[in-house]
Amino acid sequence: MPDADALESSPALESAAVTPVVRKRPKPGERRVQILQALAAMLEQPGAERITTAALAARLEVSEAALYRHFASKAQMFEGLIEFIEQSVFSLINQILARNATATEDGAPDAATGLRQAGQLAAMLLQFAEKNPGMTRVMVGDALVFENERLQQRMNLFFDKIEATLRQCLRPASGATPSVDAQVQASVLTAFLVGRLQRFARSGFKRLPSEHLDASLVRLLG
Repeated sequence: MPDADALESSPALESAAVTPVVRKRPKPGERRVQILQALAAMLEQPGAERITTAALAARLEVSEAALYRHFASKAQMFEGLIEFIEQSVFSLINQILARNATATEDGAPDAATGLRQAGQLAAMLLQFAEKNPGMTRVMVGDALVFENERLQQRMNLFFDKIEATLRQCLRPASGATPSVDAQVQASVLTAFLVGRLQRFARSGFKRLPSEHLDASLVRLLG
């Protein structure tokens, strides 16, 4: 089941605090971060249309050419956001798996530990989305509809990895056919997580993904 530590540790890209442009040369890497922060902030606007480089440049009060000095394309900007998602989420997953792990003889977590880890992983992912609304639109693909196809493929792979990790956690608590049972349960839990993220994004960020989360996980994990 989720705990307070798992929820509080979710990182956020400080998209709301885009530093106003000051007429001085930014430090190395600073402009790149500002561009990603501005893009994330624009994605947080409910009902936002496709974001253009012209609109992004206008928000930062720079030219489009200035953007392309740091990113070769808009696809690379979205890849920067995806990298933030991947690094943040999988770093937290590693912490969850390592925390209070009770291993069985074959090195796998025992049933109780596996269920606890699965619940904490689910809670962490949803809390990450709440702290990063713009990232949620990237995760569910809404922000990638008109972008390069490889971006959506990368997010698909992200959720495949989430499902594989859940399957690993749930296997010790499965029944007579642990591989099949864990695969089914991990697939259902992943679909639940994706559904919560989609509802959050498409409600204009009004329906929080953590709504009734404890009760929902009890139903899903037993």
